[in-house]
Amino acid sequence: MVRVFLVEDYPAVSARLEAMLGAIAGVTLVGRAAAAEDATRTILADRPDAVVLDLKLAKGSGFDVLRAVQEQAPEIDVYVLSNLTGEPYRRRAALFGAREFFDKTTEFKRVRDLLAVRAAQTLD
Repeated sequence: MVRVFLVEDYPAVSARLEAMLGAIAGVTLVGRAAAAEDATRTILADRPDAVVLDLKLAKGSGFDVLRAVQEQAPEIDVYVLSNLTGEPYRRRAALFGAREFFDKTTEFKRVRDLLAVRAAQTLD
């Protein structure tokens, strides 16, 4: 089972991601947060296998979450899914340890595909 934590502050996107993740065999959503501080605290306490992270949050920055998780729990895979997709954002996310970076408007389903493959590998 792949335990996934979701960090997204926009309710419609969060609901879409939750439905998408819930449909993947072997993946379970173990938590969600809309603010950076809440996300960081819960992720570090619960240690999910993976995090799907938006960079732009109403309270705080996804970069703060990414940096803290990678410094304190580098075994957690963080997948960025954001509308902020310019090269400076991608470079910074990679520098801070993001496993993958996806454009929220065009690569939404790639997150599902990646997690489905990962879950299938753990079920074997």
